[in-house]
Amino acid sequence: MNPAYSVIFFTTASGAGYGLLALLGLIGALTGAPLPTLFALVAIALALILITAGLLSSTFHLGHPERAWRALSQWRTSWLSREGVAAILTYPPALLFGLVASGLYENERFIAPLGLITALMAMITVFTTGKIYATLTTIRAWNQPLTVPVYLIFALATGASLALALLSLFNFHTGLLSPFTMMALLLAALMKALYWRAIDRAPRDRTMAAATGLGDGVRQWETPHTTKNFVQREMGFVVARRHAEKLRRIVLALLLIASLSAAFAGALPALAPLAALTSLVAAWAERWLFFAEGEHVVTLFYGNPRA
Repeated sequence: MNPAYSVIFFTTASGAGYGLLALLGLIGALTGAPLPTLFALVAIALALILITAGLLSSTFHLGHPERAWRALSQWRTSWLSREGVAAILTYPPALLFGLVASGLYENERFIAPLGLITALMAMITVFTTGKIYATLTTIRAWNQPLTVPVYLIFALATGASLALALLSLFNFHTGLLSPFTMMALLLAALMKALYWRAIDRAPRDRTMAAATGLGDGVRQWETPHTTKNFVQREMGFVVARRHAEKLRRIVLALLLIASLSAAFAGALPALAPLAALTSLVAAWAERWLFFAEGEHVVTLFYGNPRA
C-alpha cells in the first residue's frame, strides 16, 4: 500500500495521545488521589491535542472529508465507524477526569471511576483502530493476530514515554513509571519483531490461479492498462526488501535506545525527553513500514504473481 502521511500521523499521534490518556486514567483509578494541578492539566491537554490532531488529519485521506460524519452511522458492521464512535465517547470522561484529577473540581471520589472509564475508552479506541486493518482479508500482512496487539503496545509505550518526559520536565520523581516505560518499549520491539517474522513466514498462496480457479497454468494475456492508474499507485506500492530490512533494524534500534533512556531517566532526567522523541520516531517509521508492506490482493489483476 502507498503509505499516506495523514494516516501515519493519525495512528502515531493519536496512539501516543490515547496511551498517555490511558496511563493517566489508570494512575487515577489505582490511587484515587489528585495529581499535581499543573502537571495534570498539561498532560491531559497534551493527550487530547495529540488525539484531536490525529483524528483531524485522518480525514485528509478521504475523498470527501466533509462526509466523514456519515461513517458514524455504520457502527454495527464497520470497525472504522466503531473507531469514530469510541473516539467521540472518550472525550466526555477524559475532560471530567481532567477536572477532578487536577483539583479544579475538588471531589476525590470521582477520580477513580472516571480514571478507569477514561483508560478503558482510550484503549478501546486504539483497539478499534487496529481492528480496521486486522479484519482486511484482502491484505495478508495486516490480516493476522498480532496487528491489534502491536497497535495497543505501541500506544502504551509511546504514551508512557511522553508521561515520563513530562514528569522529568516538572522535576517529579519518576517512580515506577521509568521501569514500566522501559518494559513497554522492549515489549513493543519484541511484538514487532514477532509480527515481522510472522508475515515473512506466512504462505503467499494468493495467486491468479487461485483467484480465477483455472489452475496453475493461468497467466495474464494482456495488461489492463498501458500506464499506472490510481489503484496501482495506491494499492500496488511495493517497498524494496533491502529497504524494508533496513527500516526494521532502525525501528528496533530506536526502541532499544528509547528503552535504555527510560531505564536511566530516574538518575538522569534529561534522558526522559530523549526516550519520548526516539519512541515517537520509531513509531512513525514502524507505521510507515506497516502500510508499505501491506500488499493488496488486487495487485494480482495487474500481474503480481503472488500476494
